[in-house]
Amino acid sequence: MARRDEPVTEALPRRVALTGGAALVLLLALTLGSVAVVALRAERAGALGPADWRALSFTLRQAFWSAALSTAFAIPLARALARRRFPGRAALTTLLGAPFLLPSIIAILGVIAVWGRSGWVSEALMAAGLARLNVYGMPGVLIAHVFFNLPLATRLMLQAYAAVPPERWRIAAQLGVEGRALFRLLEWPAIRAAAPGAFALVFSICATSFAIALALGGGPRATTLEVAIYEAAAVSFDLDRAARLAAVQFAVCAAAALAALALAAPPAAGFGVRLCVERWDGRGRAARAADALALALAILFLALPLAGVAARGVAGLGALTGAAGAAVWAAAGRSLAVALGSTLLTALLALPLAALVAALDRRPFAARLAEAGALTPLAASPFVIGVALFVVLRPVADPAALALPLTALVNAAMATPFAVRILAPAIRDAEADHGRLADSLGLSGWTRTRAVHVGRLRAPLGFALGLAAALSAGDLGVIALFSRPDAPTLPLLMHLLAGSRNVDAAFGAAFVLTGLAFALFLGFDRLGRGR
Repeated sequence: MARRDEPVTEALPRRVALTGGAALVLLLALTLGSVAVVALRAERAGALGPADWRALSFTLRQAFWSAALSTAFAIPLARALARRRFPGRAALTTLLGAPFLLPSIIAILGVIAVWGRSGWVSEALMAAGLARLNVYGMPGVLIAHVFFNLPLATRLMLQAYAAVPPERWRIAAQLGVEGRALFRLLEWPAIRAAAPGAFALVFSICATSFAIALALGGGPRATTLEVAIYEAAAVSFDLDRAARLAAVQFAVCAAAALAALALAAPPAAGFGVRLCVERWDGRGRAARAADALALALAILFLALPLAGVAARGVAGLGALTGAAGAAVWAAAGRSLAVALGSTLLTALLALPLAALVAALDRRPFAARLAEAGALTPLAASPFVIGVALFVVLRPVADPAALALPLTALVNAAMATPFAVRILAPAIRDAEADHGRLADSLGLSGWTRTRAVHVGRLRAPLGFALGLAAALSAGDLGVIALFSRPDAPTLPLLMHLLAGSRNVDAAFGAAFVLTGLAFALFLGFDRLGRGR
């Protein structure tokens, strides 16, 4: 007979197994099934042409340099934030989160407002007798990608700094270790552990960039695979070429995702006994000047595009009259419908998947398989899924008539991995704290869920759904494959307005979209943090 202190492998709850298994099967069918459809169609498409190779080359080059610049600039910024305490530090940390929620098309308008031919920088150069900037092509793509991903890389670096035990900083201060010696002994190991994972993650994000490359690419020589897939499927209706490019895109995304997963390991610095890290280094004038410069440049780089969108957006609201205004508000309604539908689907997929991953903790191999299945959308680009849905549906239905529900479905699939990573730890913590008590009381099923999990899940669930809603409302991706020009969502309408030189209306629509995205995030997040 087993002793009481021996670990016992508990049976997986039937409800968790059924609901979580069903959600996992649906997600795998949508992602791996799409890859299979694309691969079968690509077999008939032949080899890559010269334009395809150019798109692949530009995709890899811009993703590499975007990741390299974002990671390199994140190191001094994270170092300054880690060792300085100053008024406004919390506001700056909040600013680092703003680009993640900001729709990509709005960031593009912000980059144009600051760096474009009529932007603030070009006007200053003209006043100094110099030529205006050309933001289109590789320079504009890099600026926009660094704007989006510098905050992400900085947060990853900050986590690496936070993982260094506080006692080590205290011992270094007591021994008088400063400057290069301190950097070599404490900071460099943390940076070396976090930088490869940050680089791989940013690379994978930039490799699937669509809106930025579409708006700022500047021509055939600056076309990414995503843009080439869109042109093949939605412009020239060459589904064979679209499938071929989608298969290549999946290979690139899968390799980048595997690299990010393999390299994004936490630094092996041990554990400290204090949560608040206090540092005594960097008191010299040169160190303070270097940190101040890094913080000032980051604030200018991140805040100026946001200020440009806000300033021109308020001015552009006056252009939203008549037909333009009616079109913007109708598109906003479609974006809201897509966001809410995507949020509901995300909850239906992520909650049972997170419960399944958490319940499999006593079976490590099965838990890793379930979590890997939940993360498969990160390896399959939205355009890979979109092309597969287009190929499957076109013989039996008009994909354009199903544009909004299909967009909501794809957006939900892409948001599910993030939601699962947010929800699963909360379920684990709830079971660790109250699971044995619930077992002793005989609680199971929905009664156990209400008693043990609901209180712990409200805040992370509100945060996860807020992220899903905001990202879906601002997405300019798969909707471009399906939507008719006369029924666009707000991001697609903004792109059409900017392309038709109606810049004032585009900035007015950007202001509306920014308010919609942040209102959705704050609304869901507030619901989760309510009583």
